[in-house]
Formats: sequence, structure tokens, C-alpha cells
Amino acid sequence: MQCEIIVIGDELLIGQVIDTNSGMLARYLNTAGISVGRTTAVHDSADDISNALNEAFSRVNLVLMTGGLGPTKDDITKTTLCKYFNTRLVENLEVKEHVMSLYKDRPAVLNSLTATQWLVPEACNVLENRVGSAPLMEFLHDGKRLYCMPGVPHEAQVAMEEQIMPRLRELACDNVIVHRTVIVYDIPESSLALRIAEWEGNLPSYMHLAYLPSNRMIRLRLTAEKRSVASELAAEADKQIAELLPLIKEYVIATEDKPIEVLVGEALKQRHETVSTAESCTGGKIAELLNRHAGSSEFYFGTIVAYDNSIKEYVLGVNRKTLDTVGAVSQETVTAMVCGVRRLMNTSWAIATSGVAGPSGGSPDKPVGTVWLAVACEGDVWTEKRCFRGSREQITTQATIAALVMLHKKMTSEYNH
Repeated sequence: MQCEIIVIGDELLIGQVIDTNSGMLARYLNTAGISVGRTTAVHDSADDISNALNEAFSRVNLVLMTGGLGPTKDDITKTTLCKYFNTRLVENLEVKEHVMSLYKDRPAVLNSLTATQWLVPEACNVLENRVGSAPLMEFLHDGKRLYCMPGVPHEAQVAMEEQIMPRLRELACDNVIVHRTVIVYDIPESSLALRIAEWEGNLPSYMHLAYLPSNRMIRLRLTAEKRSVASELAAEADKQIAELLPLIKEYVIATEDKPIEVLVGEALKQRHETVSTAESCTGGKIAELLNRHAGSSEFYFGTIVAYDNSIKEYVLGVNRKTLDTVGAVSQETVTAMVCGVRRLMNTSWAIATSGVAGPSGGSPDKPVGTVWLAVACEGDVWTEKRCFRGSREQITTQATIAALVMLHKKMTSEYNH
């Protein structure tokens, strides 16, 4: 079974807001064996919305739509759908009671514009929006289904979980979609493709592989889709992954689709260990990633952003002679930095970075993109010199990822330096 998604809003088309809803909806749909054939973003325009619906329904019988359900003049989805389905807006008492209850402690919100929220197209089935004022709407017409939900990501997610997915699962679609992801690092995409070409060429017709590169990391996503028992198709996908892994074992970071900072955090928690960081060129990016997810207080202690050499010297204990002779971007400096922060914060592990992020500041022996990385634990320090390319932002991001990969490989006993 296939579905299409329509996201509505001028803000999406001018880049003011990034569309996260379509990806979220697709993930939910995949769990029910429903694949997304197309996602369309349209202006807050009645003609654009109607045309998008006509085109989508010419290809599929199921469409999900987000956006344009608010109380202001630019929110025109309800009136557009009334015209599209040849119906009218009517007052819905259940929605009215919900909205009144939702804002009972904020009387100023209950104005004439808010009152338009309980006006809904007469031809739709109204579904409860537990966390917002805009009603969720289900249209069933000539064998086709349209589900409309707010553009607010949290409200759209709750709508999918509580209202829409239960209805879609009742369609008893026996199509199954299974995804498996392998994350590799530091191998060019073309080299990876050549290495696994024979394996990829022998995949069954109902399986295909996608390459998703970012910051020297590549996610290999194997997708299997056919009419099947879910457990059987999952077993088939696992068998293919088991055949793939020996071909690329030296580059594999993980066999699940998780960010590197999550993998690091899970490894630290499993080992009941902790980490701290000393960052120069990365400017706190490693800290930001480590602290991004709930539960980081179990393993992440803190960071010293030692951008100026005086902080490297007086806080982290880098010798002034080292800074004067070999400089801040050197093996000796990151070694002292990583040992200094680990000692100061008394952590099991530590990471340090120092480099030339650019766009200026490079030299013939240390061009822009040169970064030294260090990882330390009890009694051991590992260092690595990397040369990255790109803008300042790209270089610091690549250095951040490289440092976390280095730590993860060391902790999982896969790093041989």
C-alpha cells in the first residue's frame, strides 16, 4: 500500500521553517507496511492545495496532510477542503468543549478567532486532538482517504500515534516494510560501493540498498518490502546484513541507526564510565552533542573550551614551552589537554581537539583543516592527526564526529592505532 504526504505552509517553501513532519509521518507509516511514494510542499493557496490533492489522488488512495489548521487568516485548509469536497463548515460541540477546556485558565485566548477552531467541514469525521485546538479530520470519499492534522510537529506526532495509525492498521494491509541500517566511517562512498558490489547485486528484487553519506560517515540502509509475515521478512533482512558485515568490518561503527553521540553514551552507561572533553577548534560542539539527549548526566561530566592558549596553559596544564615550540595544533598539546581535563574532572575517559578551522590561520605545515584529536583513559592516550576539507562549520563538525568515533571505537575495543 502506498501513501502520499502534503505539507502546507509558505514558511516551508521559503526555508524559514524546516519540514520535519513528512519524515516523522513516513516512519510511522512504514511500521504499518505503508510506503510513501511522494511528499509535496505547497503554499498557503487554495488552488495549490486542491491541485496537490488532485495529483496525489490520481496516484494513491491514501493522503496525509499537515498544516493550515490554525485560527488566523493564512490558515485556509478547512475552507479549501470544504470547497474540494463540496461541503460546508459547521460547529462541532465536542471540539468546542475541548477548546474551552484547553484554554479555561487563559480566557484571553478564547476570542473570536479561537472560536473558528470548532468549525469543521460537515463531510469529515472529526478526530480528537488531545494536545491542541485544531481538530483532526478524516475524509472518506470514493474509496479514498484523507487525514488532516496540524503542522505543529508535536501535535502531528500525537495525532499519528493516537488517532491515525490505529485506523490505518485496521486496513489489515499485509504488506511489510523492514529497514536495517549499518553505519560505516572513513571509507569513500565509491570505494564502499565497489567493495560490496557483488553482495548488493545479489540482493533479492524486493530489497534495495541506499547510501546516506554525511561527515565521512555513511549509513547503509537496507529496505525489504513485500507481502510477508513481518518476522520472516525481518529474518531475511538480518541474513543479508550478516553476509554484508564481514566485507566491511574494519569500517563498521554500528548496526543500528543511531547518532554517534548516542552510541557513545550507551557504551559509557553500559560500562558505568564517564567522559569529559577539552575543546579548542570544536568550540564545545562535542559537549553539545553529548548533552543533547536525556540521561547524559549519567556519563558526561563537563567540558573546558580552551580556545585561547592561556586556558590551555593555566587551566589544562599545557606547558608553555610546548605551545611556543610546536604550537597549539600539535600532538603534544592535545596530549596535555586530554590528560589535563581528565585529571581535573576525574572521568574514566576524556577527549581533546585542537586544530585550524579556518578560513584563515593556516600555514604550509598546518593548513586549514588540520586537526589533532586525542582520547585518554586510565594509563593510555591515543592521538590522531586528521586533515578535513570544507568551510569552518564543516571542518569543526567533521572533527567533532571524528573525535566521538575515535572514543567509541576505543571503548568497544575496535580501535587499533
